[in-house]
Amino acid sequence: MKTRITEAFGIEYPIFQGGMAWVSEAKLAAAVSNAGGLGIISAMNLDADYLRGQIRACREATDKPFGVNIMLMSPHVEEVAQLVMDEHVPVVTTGAGLPEKYMKQWVPAGIKVAPVVPSTAIAKRVARAGATAVIAEGCESGGHIGELTTMALVPQVVDAVDIPVLAAGGIADGRGIAASLMLGAEGVQCGTRFLCANECQIHENYKKKVLAARDIDTQVTGRRLGHPVRGLKNPMMRAMHDMEYDSSKTNEEIERYGAGALRRAAIEGDLETGTFMAGQIAALVKKEQPAAEIIREMFAEAEKLLAEAPKWLA
Repeated sequence: MKTRITEAFGIEYPIFQGGMAWVSEAKLAAAVSNAGGLGIISAMNLDADYLRGQIRACREATDKPFGVNIMLMSPHVEEVAQLVMDEHVPVVTTGAGLPEKYMKQWVPAGIKVAPVVPSTAIAKRVARAGATAVIAEGCESGGHIGELTTMALVPQVVDAVDIPVLAAGGIADGRGIAASLMLGAEGVQCGTRFLCANECQIHENYKKKVLAARDIDTQVTGRRLGHPVRGLKNPMMRAMHDMEYDSSKTNEEIERYGAGALRRAAIEGDLETGTFMAGQIAALVKKEQPAAEIIREMFAEAEKLLAEAPKWLA
């Protein structure tokens, strides 16, 4: 399957693995890249030393293109923004902020930038700043979310910019890929499906929660704080939700309560106080399997569906 995404990023399949904090490490990124997609390492909130180690570990495991996701709210954003240039990282994706300031350095340095965007206005801004592509992410996704759904957001972003668009949010199988292409996207980004890749290093409790998820098992918290997050329901998510509707609780108290919750889920498997970020599509993840098998399976299904599409025109 050739699109402007495969051509621009030098990959076989038009699929990015999402940059998920405490999840998207070198082993998973290398496995996705070796399988023909674009693996992504998450810079998270950690410093340049951590990211340098992950980049070098990824390079030892693959000679294929890979990327780094930079969360622009990170306290270490300046140093990791410089590090991706020093380490000649081929691709950067961004989230949680506007990346134009850093793109002024990244783009001339030859880095291909693909920001995650929640709206057409931001898509237009980053396209003018030199983005190679944009990732239009709907609120069905896990982790930090915007307001628009993937179905509504993707075609509007496609119409708004001339650069290729990847669809993200609520995509876990070939049906999601085929639908995304029909909306005008030229690739997809998937996060939740890769949580159950063999190469994903998260705690076994995290994987078990994803595999056990039903369609109604995600919840959004953080709207009061201005940065809503989607995760699987558990005691921590329910308590956080209740605190947001308690006028006696300050925003600072709520922030403190949620601090470190994703790490507790991904690294410690804490079922009570961890935040198990996952998208609404979690119920479609049925088994743990190698990243390469996930990608092949998804695209085989998408190609079959697209080949059968003319039946709707009869």
